Amino acid sequence: MAATKKYSIGVDVGGTNIKIALVDKTGSIVYSDTVPTRAEMGYEYTINNMKKAISDLIAQTKVSKDDISGIGFGFPGQIDCDKGIVLLAPNIPGWVNIPIAKIIEKEFSIPVKVDNDVRCAALAELNYGAGKGTTNMICITVGTGIGSGLIINGKIVRGASNVAGEIGHIKLQMHDGPLCGCGDTGCLEAFASGPAIVAMAQEYILGGKSTKYRELANPDITPYIVAEAAKQGDVVAKRIFEVIGEYIGIGLVSVINLLNPEKIVIGGGVADAGELLFGPIKRTIELRAMPIQAKAVQVVHAELGNTAGVIGASLLIEN
Repeated sequence: MAATKKYSIGVDVGGTNIKIALVDKTGSIVYSDTVPTRAEMGYEYTINNMKKAISDLIAQTKVSKDDISGIGFGFPGQIDCDKGIVLLAPNIPGWVNIPIAKIIEKEFSIPVKVDNDVRCAALAELNYGAGKGTTNMICITVGTGIGSGLIINGKIVRGASNVAGEIGHIKLQMHDGPLCGCGDTGCLEAFASGPAIVAMAQEYILGGKSTKYRELANPDITPYIVAEAAKQGDVVAKRIFEVIGEYIGIGLVSVINLLNPEKIVIGGGVADAGELLFGPIKRTIELRAMPIQAKAVQVVHAELGNTAGVIGASLLIEN
């Protein structure tokens, strides 16, 4: 029997930065680095940046390739996991049908797997974070969009086309409603993501009304600014998070009734608002989910923060 390899490499690709880490078999990060994505330079430039970052990691840590079980990539967008192709990464221009696994395998002669970034975060939270010990878990991230990773019976769910988990596109309104980035209307993401918070905040002050978040804006209003204003007692900001939390709660009720998870793990920048967001989400689930499902589920904050992406990507080789 071959000896278990000691490490794997995780790469978390974002619109601005690429995070890379050498991760050991306990989920601990041994070495990490960040390089710019520079998407405007074209995908070949970004791939060369990735190659250099991987080469630098191997050189800096002096780790043997024989001790690396594989390299995992997490991308924001739609991925063909079976073929290792980035089908579409909306926030990284030019990334359409890019066979990234083949390109990196050819360069390093190390196995490569690719998946959606939120599924990577879900794997990390399941194994080493807030979802540890569960077998049925939903991990959602609330930021510029709303994405999710589904864990059922201890396994990541990818679906027939490898694109399962688009919780942000659950419909909350039959007709009309706000326009979503997917081109449809009435999606959860259009009602309750970071941009929706900003839009609600800006709409209130259009008539010249003053709020705490208007004073705090430097110069722009952001979800963080609205959350800070709410924490300082601003009633409008608090109400915005009540509404956003209720929308997310309604979206989650559908998932809870359908899948009966033990835990909902929520991360992403907007989740940093804490109880301002979690309070109305929990109240909505308690009120609106079917009683048996509602009783079984816990709603908790993600634990791994900015490291979830690279740790989860490193786990792809075995998942």
